[in-house]
Amino acid sequence: MIIDVPTSLGPGRLTVSAASDPRAVVWLGHGAGGGIGAVDLVALAAHLPQRGYTVARYEQPWRVAGKKIAPRPATLDVAWRETATAIAELAAGLPVVVGGRSAGARVACRTAEDLGASAVVCLAFPLHPPGKPESSRLPELLLPPVPALVLQGDRDTFGSAADISVALEPNSSIRVVPVAGADHSMKVLASSPLTAKDVATLVTASVAEFLDRVLG
Repeated sequence: MIIDVPTSLGPGRLTVSAASDPRAVVWLGHGAGGGIGAVDLVALAAHLPQRGYTVARYEQPWRVAGKKIAPRPATLDVAWRETATAIAELAAGLPVVVGGRSAGARVACRTAEDLGASAVVCLAFPLHPPGKPESSRLPELLLPPVPALVLQGDRDTFGSAADISVALEPNSSIRVVPVAGADHSMKVLASSPLTAKDVATLVTASVAEFLDRVLG
């Protein structure tokens, strides 16, 4: 199901993969360098509905308009916030979990409290720009007052799973799941311990387990 959502920045779009008997809605945003066709977002949309979770993948207005470069972070938050009403209508009183990959994960973290999210799922959270660990975005990851899950490749140049785990210490409320051999796009090398299929399985199983535990 496709839902076009008007915003002050132009139309955004929700691609909804509905569960037959939903327990919650998982609202996911894409990164600054790609869209909702990212391998992890596709995997979640394909498999979470089987576990009772409706997945709504959100395309920001700049992507819908065919632009190649994402606007500034604060601008990304605007359209996301203005889409919350459409998500609430879709959820019809069910819990809403926010999340996304890379820049989308940052948006979810910055807005989770204001939008009343029940939990946050971060895929490839960009802890810092590549080669600039001093420019940490850790404060954004710490913003949500609800349970959070981070799935992070150990070859991610925006911060590996180990980098995030070290940065979070002693904060134990955020769970970090390493994805062995994966880069920022969750892609693996031929020599990596996990195949692309293994990565998709790990991502979906970890998110499903997290949601089951958090939402009961």
